[in-house]
Amino acid sequence: MDGVTSVKDILPLPDSTAAFDPDKREVSHALTEEPTASHALAVADHDDKGHAQTSHEAEVKDLGWNEPNDKIPSPLVGGMPNEDLWVLVRRFNKQMYHVKEYPHPVPGDLDLNLADEEEFSPDKLRANFERLYMTVGIGMMGAIKQIARLRSWRETRRTAAFCTAYSIAWLLDIIMPLISLTLVVLIVWPPSRAILFPPAPIALVSASTGGVQKPKAGVLGSTDSATGAAENHKGEAVEAEASNFVNSVASVALSSASGKHPQSEPSMGKAQEDDAPNERVPDPTAMAISASSARVSAQGGAASEKADKTKVPMETAMWNQMRPIMHGLADVADTWERFANALDPTPPFPRDVHRLRLASIVVPLFASSFFITNYMVTKGMTFGIGFGFFGDPVIMRGLDWLNSKFPKWQQLLDIRNTLFKGVPTNAQLALTLLRVGEANKAPLPPPPYSGHPPPEEPVEVGEENLRAAGSDWPLNATNEELEEAMRHDPNVPHETAGSDVEASKQKTHGKKGARLLGMFKSGVKGTIETALGADHLKAKAGSEHAKQRLGVIPSGRENNLSGPVDFKCRYHGKRGHTYISTRATIPCVSFSIDKSIGKTGSEDKTDLQLHPVWSVAVADIKELKKVGGLGWKAKLVVGWALDREVADGIEIIDKQGNHYILTAMVLRDELFNRLVAMGGQKWESW
Repeated sequence: MDGVTSVKDILPLPDSTAAFDPDKREVSHALTEEPTASHALAVADHDDKGHAQTSHEAEVKDLGWNEPNDKIPSPLVGGMPNEDLWVLVRRFNKQMYHVKEYPHPVPGDLDLNLADEEEFSPDKLRANFERLYMTVGIGMMGAIKQIARLRSWRETRRTAAFCTAYSIAWLLDIIMPLISLTLVVLIVWPPSRAILFPPAPIALVSASTGGVQKPKAGVLGSTDSATGAAENHKGEAVEAEASNFVNSVASVALSSASGKHPQSEPSMGKAQEDDAPNERVPDPTAMAISASSARVSAQGGAASEKADKTKVPMETAMWNQMRPIMHGLADVADTWERFANALDPTPPFPRDVHRLRLASIVVPLFASSFFITNYMVTKGMTFGIGFGFFGDPVIMRGLDWLNSKFPKWQQLLDIRNTLFKGVPTNAQLALTLLRVGEANKAPLPPPPYSGHPPPEEPVEVGEENLRAAGSDWPLNATNEELEEAMRHDPNVPHETAGSDVEASKQKTHGKKGARLLGMFKSGVKGTIETALGADHLKAKAGSEHAKQRLGVIPSGRENNLSGPVDFKCRYHGKRGHTYISTRATIPCVSFSIDKSIGKTGSEDKTDLQLHPVWSVAVADIKELKKVGGLGWKAKLVVGWALDREVADGIEIIDKQGNHYILTAMVLRDELFNRLVAMGGQKWESW
């Protein structure tokens, strides 16, 4: 699977049915039918095999679903460390909410693309902002730090080599050939990247001086994060940074909406209110609008909707733009991930073909750069600007002609069908790896659970994380300077740029405010416990909503773990297990209230012995949707007042239109992943 099959593979030419016949209907029922490249790679016989790719006699091989990290065999997938695999799966869990079967050919021969009419929700918008930070944001920070290192002349020999090459190219007027040739080398020969741009932890490099600095977290606990914060497992620090980045932006926005002006306040103490369970709680997003209206009234303005004629149309216009903005953010992150996965492919995807295709775009640029003059570039750019500005009648007529003569021309030019055909996003890569486990009946264990804070200790930094070119010192710093920068200092995370920023950042409630908030929290906790207790009575009376809320706050995470075959949950409020059976020719998912499953498992019993309440063939599933155990407002309050995890649910919809809602499932993401990866469906993300 690592070789290039033909010259056509490395050229950015559309060759999939999605480009020429995108409306064709084609449905598959099993992985072995290989409807996409992802399915084909999952069932292929790979040279480098991990524990999830080896043959075994067991019906389903448990690779350590309920075992600690050090008891799980490594590597699970050949050519990939377990930590990298878990980073992909953990982020896949946060990104995927809702998938539907897609009956048409998929762009780039890979499924799990975003639907054009993807559903909007504020939580998905937040997830896309976080994803943008983890991909584009961290990547751009790394590039800025590399530029700072080069410009600083601290690594003298490397900067001198760059300066010499640039000066000679400038004198000989071959700047563009030099840049394009460098791009080809960086794309085709991966070791050149570490030679020209030696790695260094982002948090350890100063963007202003290019030298060593103390990480913002006060310790170098991770090498790929902007703050250097400590982490229990690889990638957790970046994920926490992304979440706190969005929180911080939202905090500043809320403070601006409420007119917070700490410099004019006599005291920083301030009492704040929080939520109460679902319908009884005020909408948290409305509090910002109320605070903004209060600010307008306090300044003598008119805050009512009758007086302010712009309020409703402005809000409507903003919300109407949220879905295209969310989709645009996702497209940017997808393109960035595809580019990264093309440059550095992950098994089982081909090792060389995608890099060679990228290089095939740059090679003609390198060849033509010897003949294209500065005058030609300037004239071409100014013509393009002028034509784009004044040529609207010609452009619109041209588009109309294309749409009438070649209605599929947009699919032919889709970058997923040309330059990035067969190149996955991280979600598509994670799905392929999950399918590898399912194809070998060895489902991949879930990422390790972090239930405790990471130690504030410096991480071990090796050559793969910090090095210099040639005989230069990394960052031109001694070992003592590096050790001092990496050592923990608890005061650094709290340092601000001035007293005004410190005052605006302050969120303390004051002693009286804290006591009042504590009393409020205690009251909310009692209200929640009473409301959840009343659900048992309502469920017995026949309330379906109350039945779905039973068990949403589990007694303990360790008591509710299961898998990879059995998943503790509830159906219509009844305790039971959802289990996946692969003994038959057609795998199926079923629910049973048989109490013996918890003691002996379901692998040694037939489906008839388990007395399933219902059963659905995996091939008949057309839609999977994650659902909340509580309303989103009540979930916030439970997390705040009870400090407890909420067990969510999953909705399964089959091709006959039957809906099955499973609730109170701690391992909801793990069941979702197994069902998405088992069958031959081509999925579309909603």
